[in-house]
Amino acid sequence: MRRKRLVGDEIIQSIDITNTLNGGVSQPMVKLSQHQDFRQIEMKVAGMVEENMRIKISNNQLIVSFERTLISRGETIYVPQVVYNKPIPYFVDAKNIWAQYAEGVLTIQLPFNELANGYSRDVPIEN
Repeated sequence: MRRKRLVGDEIIQSIDITNTLNGGVSQPMVKLSQHQDFRQIEMKVAGMVEENMRIKISNNQLIVSFERTLISRGETIYVPQVVYNKPIPYFVDAKNIWAQYAEGVLTIQLPFNELANGYSRDVPIEN
């Protein structure tokens, strides 16, 4: 009985190419900081350029990625590299998250919502 592969050949090839070329993949520099009204993420990744960056919010996850362009056997291969993939805390206002890129550093601000100070209420007891 043959087992079905969970990962396609294209992804396996891109992983192999990424790990082989240029000595592998450099690790991102990620700095998290807490402020009065927001959290901030600063990241710097070798080879990451603004045109290839993607910041996405999906199912309450904040995902930061970029595409590396590699040439293998005369073909151009776009390899996605996820730099950051974490859940957005309940006390962050996901609708107002913003980002900027300057001097090689991507800065993402996650502003707090009204739940940042805690949620509190009396719950009535019904008969």
